[in-house]
Amino acid sequence: MDLGREPLNQYGSLAPFIQQLHDRRPLGLSSERWREANPHGSFTDWREQAQQCLRNGLHYDAGPLNLAPETTEAWETDDFVCERIVFNTTPWFRVPGYFYVPKNVPLPAPALVVFHEWGGPMLFGSERICGEPVHPVIVEHRNTYTSGRALADWYAAHGYCVIVIDAYHFGHRAPRALGGVPAEYDPRTMSLEELATTEALVRDQLYLGVRHLNWAGTTWCGVNFADDSRCVDYLLSRPEVDGQRLGCTGLSGGGWRTNIMAALEDRIQAAVSVGWMTTGETQQRYNVAGAIGTFCLLPGVWDQLDIPDLIAMAAPKACMVVSCTQDPLFPPKGQRDGAAHIAAAYDWAGCPERYHDLAPDKPHCYDAEIQEAALAWFAGNL
Repeated sequence: MDLGREPLNQYGSLAPFIQQLHDRRPLGLSSERWREANPHGSFTDWREQAQQCLRNGLHYDAGPLNLAPETTEAWETDDFVCERIVFNTTPWFRVPGYFYVPKNVPLPAPALVVFHEWGGPMLFGSERICGEPVHPVIVEHRNTYTSGRALADWYAAHGYCVIVIDAYHFGHRAPRALGGVPAEYDPRTMSLEELATTEALVRDQLYLGVRHLNWAGTTWCGVNFADDSRCVDYLLSRPEVDGQRLGCTGLSGGGWRTNIMAALEDRIQAAVSVGWMTTGETQQRYNVAGAIGTFCLLPGVWDQLDIPDLIAMAAPKACMVVSCTQDPLFPPKGQRDGAAHIAAAYDWAGCPERYHDLAPDKPHCYDAEIQEAALAWFAGNL
């Protein structure tokens, strides 16, 4: 198979066996195969079954809704008011984040859930894309991936209410007091050397985190989706937000979270997923170690569904998927095949104009040009 680029990593002597296992997947709920097997079935029939498979695979019950929100701090610029917030996503998680209200636009305004990336400084979550940089590594991170911009601030300055939270195991939710990780630390005050040392210790806990979650009967993806869905509940609790005009977006691991939200969160009307689209077959051959994180692991799902089905089942939501052609994380063939898969599903759903594939000649990023394209997509669909 010509992937369009040499594979980044293999699995040594075990690679042939893994590939044989992968090739035996039935993929019975992938839109293309389901449609072939059910020529008289409708897109709606398929979507209901696919969504149920994905929901079941999350293995997570967030419990009753009880946000109990608090604003702990607020400040303003010429373009927006920003609040430091905290609220319950479940009876056991109280999650910190930021909420923005734009100035100089009529309220209530459309709103976005904006997700931070997976790759990058794990000791920072929402601070990667919110506010003035609090550490030199944030400056470097933004310069590399977002043209130096704080993505949440930028969207707020362009007329959107915005919410951003720390994902599980990131920022204020990163583990403490185990495996050499200090019980208390503030990454903002760390030297580059101290940050790198603590960062490595926190990353060392990822596999332990997966084991703990799985042994508790749940998944990392389930935790993320429930938290992200509660962000929509928070938005709907704010009078400044137009609840009929909600979207979500993010880069990399944030793009993955965008994919899951688009697939399952019916209150989202539009999405821009950046830097996380491929197919299972091509990705298995090309790059698992560098792209497939703990947040992707859903036993009982990927033998039935393929990655592009996440956006396919979002139809008729307005979804733009950005796959940069120089992104080393994903094979070009996987990006192209994924785009074709989604386009066929949107055509089947009767709304081909509601999907757009953007493939700029760029590395893994959400730079100023992509931001402008995303802004135009939201403006036209919210």
